[in-house]
Amino acid sequence: MHRDAFPYNILVIEDNMGDFILINDYLFEMIREPQITHCQTFKQAQSVLQKSEEKFDMILLDLYLPDKNGQSLIDAVLQISQDAPVIILSGNSDLSFSIKSISSGVDDYLIKDDLRPTTLYKSIVYCIERRKKRQELLESEQRYNELFDFSPQPMWVFDLETLDFMDVNLAAIKHYGYKRSEFLSMKISDIRLVEEIPALLEDVKETRVVNPYFAIGVYKHLKKNGEIILVEIRANPIMYKGRKARVVLANDITEKVKYIESIELQNKNLSEIAWIQSHLVRAPLARIMGIIQMFEHNTKMSEPEKQMFFEHIITSAHELDELIMEISQKAYLAKTKFAEE
Repeated sequence: MHRDAFPYNILVIEDNMGDFILINDYLFEMIREPQITHCQTFKQAQSVLQKSEEKFDMILLDLYLPDKNGQSLIDAVLQISQDAPVIILSGNSDLSFSIKSISSGVDDYLIKDDLRPTTLYKSIVYCIERRKKRQELLESEQRYNELFDFSPQPMWVFDLETLDFMDVNLAAIKHYGYKRSEFLSMKISDIRLVEEIPALLEDVKETRVVNPYFAIGVYKHLKKNGEIILVEIRANPIMYKGRKARVVLANDITEKVKYIESIELQNKNLSEIAWIQSHLVRAPLARIMGIIQMFEHNTKMSEPEKQMFFEHIITSAHELDELIMEISQKAYLAKTKFAEE
């Protein structure tokens, strides 16, 4: 018969020597070289478990010891178990008590009269694997919580049915100005403009049906101080505390949009200046140059003709001066506006 080669380190807390010998035999029947430590009282087990160098893969616990028993024994052992799985081995077949034991943190509850080598071995292996998976899940949740809480950008989780905020990170609290307790008493509609709420409700209604893996949009949000900001939202579906929810990453793009608008305004002003320079300025300048050429080639011009052409020169010069002033003013306003932004 194949025996498990893993050297399980097992603590057996059992005061009945007959039961211990039977458990010991069952363990050696299924495991090649189990490392078994035997304690007959809670006090002995407490001393063993509190030794920092001792790390057990499994604890097998009899419910009735000379110095402690029942639920108080279970609670005491769980407190000092160092996260090792605990299996109760008992002659008590009371179903309600076994359920209560499991709910208090015990990994399995086995009846001694029904115990067999394979039954005990499977329970040990299953409990160890469940404990490993549970630990991996806890570590995964811890990593998620750290990524969520310490994200430099505002994040929150909201209930897809009720729209209630279910969780919110530190960046959101700081950026929006609400306390955590305030956020958790609010709905996501509370940070939206009144006129945008119907569209929000329609989007959420559609989301419940389509359930997109990823959603993005730009919306106006309200801070606690009444300031309106423009926010780019990215949302993903998540099951949170047994509820269908969305985890949201919010990126405030208010300043970015203002900067882009100022650049666009500056470009518009520069385009107008270029158009004025290339079109409007050339007309009076061309007239002035033409009149000067006429003076150069026509020396017999009468006084009335000279006077007329002088007036054209003056008019064109004034027009040119006004255009130059307009160009200078536009350039100054564009520069000032950009500096303010």
